[in-house]
Amino acid sequence: MIKVTGIDNQEFYLNSSMIYRIDQAPDTVITLSDGKAIMVMESIDEIIERIKTFQRDVFQMNHLQSDK
Repeated sequence: MIKVTGIDNQEFYLNSSMIYRIDQAPDTVITLSDGKAIMVMESIDEIIERIKTFQRDVFQMNHLQSDK
């Protein structure tokens, strides 16, 4: 899950594995795999960094648990 900010300035968490595509024209629009579109305040680059950080954290947590 990644934290994003809607255009109403409300923060919420989004399941990043449900993202189908991200467009910027001029606002950032995240389209989910079910077809729902969400406009957010963050740039595409910010969203991609948050996804990479989340995936890295999940991988590290799984790696630590498998070492036990």
